[in-house]
Amino acid sequence: MPTAKVLVIEDNPMNMELATDLLRLQGCEVLQAVTAFEALDLLREVTPDLILMDIQLPGLNGLALTRDLREDPRTKDIPIIAITAYAMMGDEEKAVRAGCNAYIPKPIETTKFFQVVGEVLGRRHG
Repeated sequence: MPTAKVLVIEDNPMNMELATDLLRLQGCEVLQAVTAFEALDLLREVTPDLILMDIQLPGLNGLALTRDLREDPRTKDIPIIAITAYAMMGDEEKAVRAGCNAYIPKPIETTKFFQVVGEVLGRRHG
């Protein structure tokens, strides 16, 4: 299987480091963006195999960015996994309704992380 290119959009440095480390353990190439606008700039130049999207981003939040990406022909088919501390009843449904393919609650549980990322990348590369 070719190396997966994953864009992590996360404004918390500790969460960014954890997600990056976990993805690299799986052999992924990791791109990073701290804001939605930084992510949009990056997406003009590269097409990742997967996007890990924090929902609580400064400025444009992750749900709004997901909706924007789903409307753009260049990014509409890139799988998006929401990673969020919003773990209340209905939050996963909101993320899916916005266009996310999957949902990982924070704090990140590594087994769940590997399972969800593996499933989503498996569908993309399978």
